[in-house]
Amino acid sequence: MISILSGGTGTPKLIQGIKNIHDPEDLNIIVNTVENDYFSGVYVAADIDTVLYTLADKINDETWYGIKEDTFITNETLAKLDCHELLRIGDQDRATKIQKTILMEKYGLSKAVDIQRRKMGVKSKIIPMSDEHSQITVNTNIGKLEFHDFLIKHQTKPDVISVAYTKLNPAPNLIETIENSEMIIIGPSNPITSILPIITLEGVEKALNNNYVVAISPIIGNTPVSGPAGKFMNSMNYEVSAFGVASIYKNFLDKFIIDDIDKNLKEKIEEIVKEVIPTNTNMKNLEDKINLAEIILD
Repeated sequence: MISILSGGTGTPKLIQGIKNIHDPEDLNIIVNTVENDYFSGVYVAADIDTVLYTLADKINDETWYGIKEDTFITNETLAKLDCHELLRIGDQDRATKIQKTILMEKYGLSKAVDIQRRKMGVKSKIIPMSDEHSQITVNTNIGKLEFHDFLIKHQTKPDVISVAYTKLNPAPNLIETIENSEMIIIGPSNPITSILPIITLEGVEKALNNNYVVAISPIIGNTPVSGPAGKFMNSMNYEVSAFGVASIYKNFLDKFIIDDIDKNLKEKIEEIVKEVIPTNTNMKNLEDKINLAEIILD
């Protein structure tokens, strides 16, 4: 059994590669939840849904959000009624979110997601990191902002001073899932807002220390592959580089995959991580994703 720690865009791309060469039934995807919130009356768990759609072969792989070839009739109608949504949610995607909202009232998040993945024919288990609701706040040079205001309304432009999120309890069976895995893969998602919230759950780091852990750097050179990871890393005094990412995971990391561009950092990173492998980590197509998956699973 392999468990993958996932956030948004980067890790789902990798999951596409892994599921092409490894039995999907043998995969557990543990997904960040601190960015989840309610929008237009429905519960939006963007990272979970991106993983769900990726495994169901429904993901819009141009935006890495929502369902491919979705329509936006509801969103456009709301705009005509002067109800402008912060998030542009497609119609099929909205239906998934409405169902999840209804299911959560009876079962909670973990069970709701499990029902949805079964309905979509997804064989891998998708495990939210916590069933508890969290808030994430970004302290910036223009004041404290809710995460999605920073991300969407302000387009990540403000300077980041610090990031804070609610401390949560791990979801049922999450620690046991990690402990029973043969390998843990930390995907190339934002290390500060996607991965650290999972790692800092009570019992997770201890479970990682007792397992074989592989991570992929989401930083190539001094630039994140996507998103504001660099700003968040700077705010926590981590170097924006593959070495900076390795520094975050060094307490439990056994193997670290970096991009060929960063091979000059290999010896430096090997001072804190046992094994460092430079390769192409920029997943532009399915072949890139499969090649990276093969190196990780070797």
